[in-house]
Amino acid sequence: ADMGVSVDTALVDALLKSAPRPEKAERSAEPATPVQVRRGSKTVSDWANEARAAAKSATTLDALADAIRAFDGSPLKSACEQAVIYDGVPGASLMVIGEGPGAEEDRRGLPFVGKAGQLLDKMLAAIGRSRGVNTFITNVNYWRPPGNRNPEADEIAVCRPFVDRMIELVQPKLIIAAGGVPAVSLLGSKEGIMKLRGNEYAYSTPDGFKAPMIPILHPAYLLRRPQDKSRAWRDLMLIEKRLAELA
Repeated sequence: ADMGVSVDTALVDALLKSAPRPEKAERSAEPATPVQVRRGSKTVSDWANEARAAAKSATTLDALADAIRAFDGSPLKSACEQAVIYDGVPGASLMVIGEGPGAEEDRRGLPFVGKAGQLLDKMLAAIGRSRGVNTFITNVNYWRPPGNRNPEADEIAVCRPFVDRMIELVQPKLIIAAGGVPAVSLLGSKEGIMKLRGNEYAYSTPDGFKAPMIPILHPAYLLRRPQDKSRAWRDLMLIEKRLAELA
């Protein structure tokens, strides 16, 4: 619930009470077949190459957004309402990159608009930033994973060319990686977010655009563990200081 997921607790309790105990449950003749969304005969590399070509041909953010919506390489696409691409001010000096949309984001088509997004807005406001004035917000994955799970490696890989191209078109002076998923995937790190956060890293796109990147704790994590907000505050102070130096 803290992460913005709607849960009918009464229904869950009723289902748990009515469910047979494991030792008394009848065994099915055949194991249930998991539902999978297949992407035809193309491999992840094939789809990544297709995304790279589509991204490279986009010369504006609008054109890039159209290319993302038309892209069929993500196995998540068919189960979502829409692609969630970006929000905020094109050309802003600060760019926030999260992990992907949740239920509310999928419904509204905008990143970070659930409870975690509301906290992110407050965090940005604390350093004089706003998605309506001077901040650009996006994700490393544009389609909601089922059950709001983290996106898998191949789901991120096919979106990566679009992420890099978006960075090149926005040309931010500083990038925030909000959470472990974008921090680890973008930096190619084996370290977790607790070791990555609060440090500055040099980020480069394949075409040579460079910008500093600072990972922070994801707002959804801070909703679950408010005792770590002091760490987030120190990270925000670093971000504010670096933005002033880069101005």
